[in-house]
Amino acid sequence: MGLAVGDAFGDIGRNDAYRQRYGIVTNLYDGAKSTDDTEFAILTAQTLIDCQGDLTTEHLVASWKKYILDEGGMFERGGKPLYGAVANLERGMLPPLSGHDNVQNKDDGAAMRIAPIGIICVGDPNRASEMAKIESEISHAEDGIWAAQAVAASIAVALVDASITEIVNTGLEQIPEDSWLGRKMALAMKICHDNPTIEAAWEALHTQFWTPAHSMAAEAIPQAYAIFRLTGGDFHKGMFWAGNFGRDADTISAVVGALSGAIHGEGVIPADWIEKVSHPAGVCLKFSAQLDIRDIADQLVDLVEIMKK
Repeated sequence: MGLAVGDAFGDIGRNDAYRQRYGIVTNLYDGAKSTDDTEFAILTAQTLIDCQGDLTTEHLVASWKKYILDEGGMFERGGKPLYGAVANLERGMLPPLSGHDNVQNKDDGAAMRIAPIGIICVGDPNRASEMAKIESEISHAEDGIWAAQAVAASIAVALVDASITEIVNTGLEQIPEDSWLGRKMALAMKICHDNPTIEAAWEALHTQFWTPAHSMAAEAIPQAYAIFRLTGGDFHKGMFWAGNFGRDADTISAVVGALSGAIHGEGVIPADWIEKVSHPAGVCLKFSAQLDIRDIADQLVDLVEIMKK
């Protein structure tokens, strides 16, 4: 639910019409709805539910065929590597090649959808990282996969009362230091260290990570982790700063919302915000509009109990 709220909040936060009216966005206003971030997270969750947590490449491919290809494909507002992965699957190309031989496969499109894996791997960041690799390589490679592994592992420990430092460091541990993403994550942490308030770090977080394509993992994911760290995991502060960040604010807010939600639970999210996003809009994946995010979340929790037996 934190992911879904963050997705919708960040999407209106970067919308000119809202910015011209309010200057900054402080509420999940009418008209807020899901983007591909939430809808692909629902796909990830549904895949895990269908395979009862025993995720394999075969299960993943079958799920994408059932919920995307057989439903007429992807529709509006999807990321480039997601469209590319679907096209590769239609050609008969399977993971990891479907993600490796793919356009813009180092973007944040796997990290944005990976929270359900953190949920079912509660307390086990290594398993979360391993499963995130299986899930993300259908559409991504290298930095795109490492970003997903970081977010999944961080959520897995956030759910068991880890500190902000432990949550962030768990994510960093999944990323090769000698990589584009690794270097940028190290830079983000240095900015946080040198500028311990988000106001002081704000300009550097925008200027030092800029890439020509604003959804690249090496830009958005370090920014999300920096906002999460500098707001201390506070859900409302996280939404305010991530949602008004600009650039890929829907994904940045979705990641911050997922991490903060994992710490605090649904109780920190205003009830009317939950109501506005509880049913995905189906703008990108039509099947998702038929589902209730609260029901999906309940099924994931039930799946955790089943997997323990």
